[in-house]
Amino acid sequence: MSIEEKIEKFILRNSKSGFFTKISTIPYKFEISESSAWGIVGEFLSSGSLESVHDEFTGEMKLCETGKIYSIMDLERKRKREKFTSFKKKKK
Repeated sequence: MSIEEKIEKFILRNSKSGFFTKISTIPYKFEISESSAWGIVGEFLSSGSLESVHDEFTGEMKLCETGKIYSIMDLERKRKREKFTSFKKKKK
């Protein structure tokens, strides 16, 4: 299996689990250069197999399966809300 296929499988697996994959994770996880990671991701984005969104706080690019951006964003929002409410309950 090529490195491109491994990266795509990793991103798709994260998407199916309800998570984005940050672009900065790819060079670290697959031990490739940052420029190689950007090249591979660019190919995925231009072919339409993946979509991207930028983190609203850090500006970092996050990747997911095509058509899953809004469902994953909704899941992220719910996880943050649950984390916040459980944190508030612990303080009382």
